[in-house]
Amino acid sequence: MSAAAETSDRIVGIWQQPKNKWQGAPNSIHTDSVARSVGMRGGTIPGTVHLSHFRPILTELFGARWLKTGSISMFYTYATIDQEEVRAIVKAPPDGVRDDVQLDAWVENKEGRTVCKGTVAVGSPKATSYVRGLELENASSDLIRILSNMKPGMEITPIEEFVVREGGEDGEVRDPQEMYRALQVFPRGVNTAPAVGFFGATEVRLHAGPIKLGVPYRKAGKVISVGASPKTEFAWFDSSLTDKDGTVIAEMRHMTRWMKVSSPLWRAA
Repeated sequence: MSAAAETSDRIVGIWQQPKNKWQGAPNSIHTDSVARSVGMRGGTIPGTVHLSHFRPILTELFGARWLKTGSISMFYTYATIDQEEVRAIVKAPPDGVRDDVQLDAWVENKEGRTVCKGTVAVGSPKATSYVRGLELENASSDLIRILSNMKPGMEITPIEEFVVREGGEDGEVRDPQEMYRALQVFPRGVNTAPAVGFFGATEVRLHAGPIKLGVPYRKAGKVISVGASPKTEFAWFDSSLTDKDGTVIAEMRHMTRWMKVSSPLWRAA
């Protein structure tokens, strides 16, 4: 049975029911009581979980080539809860085109709400990916309290012998969610507690993949933007994995938000 159905204009994945494996974590948006205290319906599924819903479609469209030079670029728009049904959808490529192509993609729930939206690609398409196309604006210092110790341009201490040990299959990282985990970074010494955080966007781009288990990489990253919205403060991070020869294997751009209502720095205002 195929993991996706193709129509004239799109490829539709099967309905899935992600389980909230993080329920009960302290001060976490994934825990019901915490999530409801900041206005959510219940403990949320991490946005990066939804990246995995595209895997069967990407495999069907591009095969192993996607693990070498593929990308997935998603902006998270609606938080789902435990076992809420969702499915991935990708706009069908032009007839016969399976390389150097970028396609619109999204995840929706049964009610038709868009859970995340963006693009998937393989090769070297000319189009700009969804997340890279977003304008990044830094907020003035008077609008930043939770992230006051995090500055645009801040370098994150590299890990010179970083080894991926989990999340792979046959020695390779094939799931986009596991690629996020391999590439995630955060500056040392920055404490955002007790503010409650959640993911805002993720783009993973493979340049010379696949990412392999047991291979030492140089993992590096930096803060590229610190901003604010009426309800959140947020930070954008760039990160990369580079092999011993200096070849960039994979890169990621990721955004995390922190709820103002969950921070005493804002409640006291």
